[in-house]
Amino acid sequence: MLLILLSYLGGALTILSPCILPVLPFVFARTGQPFVRSGLPLLAGMALTFALVATLAAVGGGWVVQANQYGRWLALALMAFFGVTLMLPHLADRLTKPLVALGDKLSNKAQSDNGAGSGARSSFLLGVATGLLWAPCAGPVLGLVLTGAALNGASVGTTLLLLAYAAGAATSLALALLVGGKVFGAMKRSLGAGEWVRRGLGVAMLAGVVAIATGLDTGLLTKVSSVATAGIEQKLIDSLAPRDEAPAGGAMMRRAAASDATTEDTGSGAMMSRTAMAAGPAMMARRAMAPAADTLNVEGTLPPLDGAVQWLNSAPLTAQQLKGKVVLIDFWTYSCINCLRSLPYTKAWAEKYRDQGLVVIGVHAPEFAFERDIGNVRKATKDLGINFPVAIDNNFAIWRAFKNQYWPAHYLIDAKGQIRHHHFGEGDYAKSEQAIQQLLEEAGRKDVTNTVVSAEDAQGVQQQADMGQVASPETYLGYERAENFASPEKQAANAARSYTAPAKPALNQWGLAGNWLSQPDQITLNQGKGSIVYRFHARDVHLVLGPGKDGKPVRFRVTIDGAAPGKDHGTDVAADGSGVIDGQRLYQLVRQAGGVGDRTFSIEFLDPGVQAYAFTFG
Repeated sequence: MLLILLSYLGGALTILSPCILPVLPFVFARTGQPFVRSGLPLLAGMALTFALVATLAAVGGGWVVQANQYGRWLALALMAFFGVTLMLPHLADRLTKPLVALGDKLSNKAQSDNGAGSGARSSFLLGVATGLLWAPCAGPVLGLVLTGAALNGASVGTTLLLLAYAAGAATSLALALLVGGKVFGAMKRSLGAGEWVRRGLGVAMLAGVVAIATGLDTGLLTKVSSVATAGIEQKLIDSLAPRDEAPAGGAMMRRAAASDATTEDTGSGAMMSRTAMAAGPAMMARRAMAPAADTLNVEGTLPPLDGAVQWLNSAPLTAQQLKGKVVLIDFWTYSCINCLRSLPYTKAWAEKYRDQGLVVIGVHAPEFAFERDIGNVRKATKDLGINFPVAIDNNFAIWRAFKNQYWPAHYLIDAKGQIRHHHFGEGDYAKSEQAIQQLLEEAGRKDVTNTVVSAEDAQGVQQQADMGQVASPETYLGYERAENFASPEKQAANAARSYTAPAKPALNQWGLAGNWLSQPDQITLNQGKGSIVYRFHARDVHLVLGPGKDGKPVRFRVTIDGAAPGKDHGTDVAADGSGVIDGQRLYQLVRQAGGVGDRTFSIEFLDPGVQAYAFTFG
């Protein structure tokens, strides 16, 4: 909410910029005129200009996200540009001269329109001119909003910030219409102090650029450019979501862990959030049992598949093209362990029933920011052996169209385009496959087999969990959702701090050693070596990890109860406990070969920069 307030104030105070002054006399000239024919068209023209700016920012964001590490340097360049223009008003005047000239031309055109019926038209042109003048004069607030939009893509947070900025600018403009020339003199008198404030902001921004480029403050860029962070979105969800629909913690978007999450009503509302919580017994209390496969009721129709930013393994598919086919929609994200463990079945169904009319479509909806990178998704799709079409749903357009709330989620659509079955989470694979067989027979297939596939030969992270042995919950490390943190030092929010590992953590407690920066959805090793310790009870230990912003691999060493894992090492770890983080994904660190009990896991990172997100167990 603080960024939204700052955006609003930034828009309101931009009226003090010197380059706004040429158009203000024309604005004041409309005081006293009918609001519908004068004030309203003027504000509408200005709003249209800001809408175009927001659209350009969102469209340009896609290729910047794909640039990965280059996006960081783009952010630095933009910040430096805004800082220099704030410090050197004459340079800013030269750089913005084309837009100012266009604004003046439209203003003069609006002023010359004195014919009958031209009032609304001239006021609209004046609003467009004002918007064109406002954007280049906006200074750091709008600049940082647009930088965040470019780096993170379109989102609810970015849109709200742009709307808040436009609302602030419109408020000051409306005030000018109401007060008229009385406030004009006060604005002129404030220009001297305003210029010193702008120059001070410019110096501060350039200092921030130097700090980021030299690594002096690893958290600053995230704070000023990630305007669509989990924190903003979650606070909006918590304040706007109906209390009778939100599960514990206010989360409406969940990682469904097992077959107890099979029955969400497809008509219920879903809200977008980065929060993903393991489905558990509390959720079972409000879920009905899923219908048996022999009574596949109509639950709705296949919504449009528009909105994917890109398709992999296929040209874009539409609901119309899929008529006559049985379709399985699989919502997943590549660092989700529950999605990975259900993947062997999804791949087997796609292969087994392809020639009988089944089309499997994976909809990749990201949980973490790095999963928005199309290059990361493309690599993961290849590494996981996924050959069916994958729609990259970075903006959650398809997710919202289905009113979905879970990873993984399977929706089965018949040949008429009707949703006939759904399942959330792992498990009940035989029932889902029987539903596929039934819909293929309804579509007229006569040779449908009645056998079901098995994934007993799945390896690595795709092997099924031993849920009877799992006594440790999914655990997020970022401060917003962190629980059971046991280091003596309190976890600091958005600040680097040195931590001491807990000497004897209790079951499911965890802690840090070394200097770490804690952010909403991750922790980053700030300097030197560092460790994460976790007391767990499960066969498998997984951790979502990524290298630093420079992309350099990070070496690590795993121990279990203080010793090398030996035969209990995971697929991403050698028997001596050594390993390397070379990409942003889920890493399997422990797979116990013998009995399961309470044990202490430790991972020591030998290089700084590593980013750690969440533990999962199996």
